[in-house]
Amino acid sequence: MIAQPAAAQDSTTAPELEDLIPDSAVDNPEDWAKQGAPDAVPVEDDMAIDTALDEMSQLDVPWPDDLELPAVEALAPEQDITFAEEDAAPASRNEGDTVNVSRALTIVFPTDSSLLPERDDLSRRFQELSTIEADNAGDNAAQLAAQSREDEALLERLLRLYGYYDAQVIRSIGGEAAEGAEGAANPAQPSVRFLVLPGTRYALGALDFGDLAMTGADYGEMLDAFGMHGGDPLNSFEIATGQAALDSALGEAGYPFAAIDDLELLVDHDRQEGDLTLKVTPNGKYVFGTVTSNLPKFLSGRHLAEIARFEPGDLYKRSDELDLRRAIQATGLVSTTTLKPVEISPPVGDEPGVVDMQVEMTEAKLRTVKGSIGYGTGEGFKLAGSWEHRNLFPPEGALKVRGIAGTQEQLAGVTFRRNNFLGRDQVLTIDAYATTVDYAAYDAETASLVGTFERLSTLLFQKEISWSGGLELVATRERTAKKVGKRGVWQTYLIAALPGYIQWDTSDNLLDPTRGFRLSARISPEVARTNGVDAFYVRSQFDASYYLPMSDKIVVAGRARIASIPGATVDEIAPSRRLYGGGGGSVRGYGYQKIGPQSSVGDPVGGRSLAEFSLEARIKTGMLGGALGIVPFVDAGTVASGATPDFANIKIGAGIGIRYNTGFGPIRVDFGVPLNPGPNDANFGVYVGLGQAF
Repeated sequence: MIAQPAAAQDSTTAPELEDLIPDSAVDNPEDWAKQGAPDAVPVEDDMAIDTALDEMSQLDVPWPDDLELPAVEALAPEQDITFAEEDAAPASRNEGDTVNVSRALTIVFPTDSSLLPERDDLSRRFQELSTIEADNAGDNAAQLAAQSREDEALLERLLRLYGYYDAQVIRSIGGEAAEGAEGAANPAQPSVRFLVLPGTRYALGALDFGDLAMTGADYGEMLDAFGMHGGDPLNSFEIATGQAALDSALGEAGYPFAAIDDLELLVDHDRQEGDLTLKVTPNGKYVFGTVTSNLPKFLSGRHLAEIARFEPGDLYKRSDELDLRRAIQATGLVSTTTLKPVEISPPVGDEPGVVDMQVEMTEAKLRTVKGSIGYGTGEGFKLAGSWEHRNLFPPEGALKVRGIAGTQEQLAGVTFRRNNFLGRDQVLTIDAYATTVDYAAYDAETASLVGTFERLSTLLFQKEISWSGGLELVATRERTAKKVGKRGVWQTYLIAALPGYIQWDTSDNLLDPTRGFRLSARISPEVARTNGVDAFYVRSQFDASYYLPMSDKIVVAGRARIASIPGATVDEIAPSRRLYGGGGGSVRGYGYQKIGPQSSVGDPVGGRSLAEFSLEARIKTGMLGGALGIVPFVDAGTVASGATPDFANIKIGAGIGIRYNTGFGPIRVDFGVPLNPGPNDANFGVYVGLGQAF
């Protein structure tokens, strides 16, 4: 059968091409165009738009006036159809592990954790970046709906960053599924629910590291530092971590001028892989040369080389460069510091090149005036002040003048101090001072000259091992109480001592430790002359402290101290050199130096042995932004006349303290009471200081 043309295609009425474009238009198109459009072609009667379809003779298909369709036979279900694990059946799309981010926000993950192993990390990042969490939409359903779209896009981006490029996120708001999922939220309290279907995780494909192979023998080490290989799960966070690790490895392997371009990741959805391009230019391997300074009379290059932890010829390490910069800043003498490796000779073959470390500095303000005020029960008030020029004798030669005006102590002194003396973090100190004290135990008027050479542990460079040694010359005139309100006769002592100190410190912070331990020993052989008689003895003290974190908010700390002075009687030892107990750094609840043997009028006379123990719980609270803490404590201590501690008269104190964390260190206020006080002990003690009690 030959199909009949439709009416609109009737060759008897449709205009021909020659009618539409005459020969005159071809001969002279411009004139023809100026004539305008031709008159419309009239429509024949049988082409009228109101002509009924059943009157069109060209159609031979009858119009279906009373069409009845037969019923569709139901198909039997296919028994062999299964759903992939990562694309669960619709009936199970509301099932899974639920993470309640907040009252208004819930994420549902697949029950099988292997389909999305990073769910905990993803949830944490999502919570940190969530618009709903940040803005706290509350009961505003319209605002929550708008924020949920942003969070949905955020969740999809995070899934892609973890390598799930085919993941689906189904959003439900206020109990009504946005894309067909059934929600269970209470419309009275609007909430958002995200159902995560991760899909297949993409893998790393080809890796291009540019010229990294030019590192030669270091190439394998560099690849190990990056840590990812073709076929590994695609994770943008791990790629960024690998890039940083590769950059650090290059800096530690002797490549000061290494450059790494921005990474490029090309994702192929057909292969379900991502090809990574990370162009690396090593730019040669180098060793250290010398250190130069732009301020040679202020901090010379020679002095800076003594501070540095590298020698000329050592392999360049970026960590050594950064360490030198921190050490220069730690002097407190400069406001800005810039270090730049400068090529002296290029690499030749397998021989590395040489770079000098060029140090550019600007001077800081070198004069400092300081002041402080403190109070302790039994010690009274103490006002201290000082003036210091930190580089009066370059390099790093400081002069300090200090004074104390207190209820029971007055002091005037001058100190010379050379930091980084003959090496890093080694300090030479010469201190001359005169002081008068008026304690319950004794009065003393003392002049001292002390020289110390030490290796310090500082807030910026806390060390596991620190030590000191020195020489001490003391001339002191002292007297003890004989009766109430009266003192005994003055007695003069001339003392020479060789004090030494060593500490092993594994704690995590000098002022506020939360874990680790400290062990220290002080040994000072001394000779003292009084009334023409010489006495030889050794002052020794051993301290141990331990810090145990019980949780993120609770640290249990313990301390023990044992001290002894063998070799002389109590009367042969100057009162200021004897051992005393009690006070803020000893047994809290008792007055300063109030524990131990006493005179007939009840004043402490000191002893030759001491034992102390402390236990406290350092508890963080949520008050003041988490800066406020409380510290319940119990202390115990004893002082005896003999060289061996006697626990028959041990004193115990207990109380509670408050700590305010300033960021630099905690401010400490302790309130203690004596649990077994003597007749001359106060009812309580209050102690204020910076840092923990131990």
